[in-house]
Amino acid sequence: MKKLLVLFLLATSTIFAQDNEANKLLNEVSTKAKSYNNISIAFKYVLENTEENIKQETKGDVVMEGDKYRLNILGITRIYDGQNIYSISPEDEEVTVSKGSDQDESTITPSKMLTFYKEGFTFKMDIVQDVSGRKIQYVKLSPMDSNSEIKYVLLGIDTKTKHIYRLIEVGKNGTKTTLTVNSFKTNETLSKSLFTFDKNKFKDYYINKLD
Repeated sequence: MKKLLVLFLLATSTIFAQDNEANKLLNEVSTKAKSYNNISIAFKYVLENTEENIKQETKGDVVMEGDKYRLNILGITRIYDGQNIYSISPEDEEVTVSKGSDQDESTITPSKMLTFYKEGFTFKMDIVQDVSGRKIQYVKLSPMDSNSEIKYVLLGIDTKTKHIYRLIEVGKNGTKTTLTVNSFKTNETLSKSLFTFDKNKFKDYYINKLD
């Protein structure tokens, strides 16, 4: 590509076309997500690292409303009320409280799941898969920060609904995490206390407040 100017121009024009197409699709996903009052997702989560002989599978669910969310995974409930994050562990009878601002910016949190690609990534169209008659278009996202622990992210999007179907994150350490959406519901009637931590329900728990 670098040896022949003609091939270089053809390749770069193709890349720009792919980038524009990917950008258009991602914007449609973001616009669709923002049009909902709330989103409820049930998902399957798989973590793999072949070198370390690690494979962990689990199911979870998350409800999102604006920046707020309530996540259930691995027996732990995590509530973000817009200011604080409450990680509730019944097994340990412990609640860890931290500021929302303490969240690692490189981590794809539930509230950022549908819009995390807006900053810090370059992207281009990738493969298309047929999943039970659904056309899933993948977009490959690469972090701009060379120090990022993320090697790349593949975002699988249902081209009809413009909903995210699968998110695959590949780390530089060889770890691959895959989140597959099993159900995607919107605009449900939610309890007013869903994103509120009620300390009266956890009187016997140890409250660990992080500075």
